[in-house]
Amino acid sequence: MKNYFLTFLFTVCLIGFSRAQLPLSYDIREKMDFYLANKFIEREFKGVLSEGEIDGSPYLNREFENGSIYTVQRQQYNEIPLRYNIYNDNLEFKTPDNQIMDLAAPEIVEKAVLGNNVLTYAPYLMANKTKTGFFLILEAGKASLFAKPEVVFQKATEPAAYKDAVPAKFVKNPDEYYIRIGSEQAVIISSKKDLIAAFPDNRDKIESFISRNKIKTNKPEGLKEVVKYYNTL
Repeated sequence: MKNYFLTFLFTVCLIGFSRAQLPLSYDIREKMDFYLANKFIEREFKGVLSEGEIDGSPYLNREFENGSIYTVQRQQYNEIPLRYNIYNDNLEFKTPDNQIMDLAAPEIVEKAVLGNNVLTYAPYLMANKTKTGFFLILEAGKASLFAKPEVVFQKATEPAAYKDAVPAKFVKNPDEYYIRIGSEQAVIISSKKDLIAAFPDNRDKIESFISRNKIKTNKPEGLKEVVKYYNTL
């Protein structure tokens, strides 16, 4: 009887331990549920010209890709035609009747997978103000490294003496890099000082690692190494 009880207790503990090791799961839903459950707004470029008349592209990838949406409610929707509009900082969706829509409540998105890119919607600090927006995830853990693409719109210019007219265009600027600790707001990394300050609990170790490995703050490869190192501490 004693041996039976010990075996039973061991089995219960093993099951509990196994469940603790499993990653959090998502409730996989039909993609039509996604269209029905979430609010959308029609995508509209706010300007006099149509996008077809503008050089360049506001998108991370102009073509729609079948991707997956993971929500903060732990739901997963697959095979959703997605593309990321950098200029508007929003995800666009193609509905079954080929309408192009924006997600009206992007805060429901925990992450979105589009091909080789994974985006998240997160708070970040800019000019001492907290904002929210989409980021590309470059490294994830207790500290995460994000890239924020930027596209600006340049208006057309009229022809002048010795100068041809220049059409309106979207111009891609270099990505900006952010680090986020846990669920805190992400902070921009534009200098070595910013990088060290992003890790207040291990400032000395991070500073030593940066100096020892000659990390450059404008190189994502180096920033990844710093985040990976921090995640081992």
